[in-house]
Amino acid sequence: MRNNINPKVTLVGAGPGDPELITWKGILALSKADVVLYDALVDKSLLNHAPKTAIKVYVGKRNKVKGNPQEETNHLCVYHAKKHGHVVRLKGGDPFVFGRGSEEVDYIQSFGVATEVIPGITSSVAVPAAAGIPVTKRGVSESFWVITGSTTAGKLSRDVELAAQSTATVVVLMGMGKLPEIVKLFKMSDRASTPIAIIQSGTTKEEKIVAGNIEDIEEKATLAGVGTPAIIIIGEVVRESPRLMDVYREAVYIDHH
Repeated sequence: MRNNINPKVTLVGAGPGDPELITWKGILALSKADVVLYDALVDKSLLNHAPKTAIKVYVGKRNKVKGNPQEETNHLCVYHAKKHGHVVRLKGGDPFVFGRGSEEVDYIQSFGVATEVIPGITSSVAVPAAAGIPVTKRGVSESFWVITGSTTAGKLSRDVELAAQSTATVVVLMGMGKLPEIVKLFKMSDRASTPIAIIQSGTTKEEKIVAGNIEDIEEKATLAGVGTPAIIIIGEVVRESPRLMDVYREAVYIDHH
């Protein structure tokens, strides 16, 4: 370990996928990094903002394919901070929106290492917005829920059932594996005709959108081959997107970028 080193870890939200949607403050943090630990959903072009001498370490986890478990990532944050100085932990979306950022901060600080959090643009709002879907709109939706599709126990959050009984917009992250359960809950609440959109790889060149209603979305998603990472948006606001208007004129819509 170098002398007069000042260990620090900065958690930086990289945004929803489009590398231009990182904040300026996030870029400045990257420019001062000695080490960058980055996730699977981070566009690798963002690493170009870090010094050429900075160590870049991939710590991604995608679905059931295990890269580094969370415990190992926590350990690497502390290890590199104490050995090299400033670590930037680059995370997709916002670190504190289902990003386990708070857990990482708790762990890092328990070793006496300073931390800073630089918020990111969360995909829960930005991905629908980029597709023309406002999560709220006067006279249409007064609020919105953001719910994880899978709890730590691997089950669908009970909040989905509560949200299905409201008039709020419902945004489900990491929920594709639970789509049949989500559909069932909304049908049980007599909302089979409620508009729904699924956006895969939102804000990126690989973006794919399929939209319809609760009644037909499973069939449409299968035909479109929509996979992960994807965001599910449920509510009347889905009809407000100019890009999806044809769907609700009973036309099939699948958009490939």
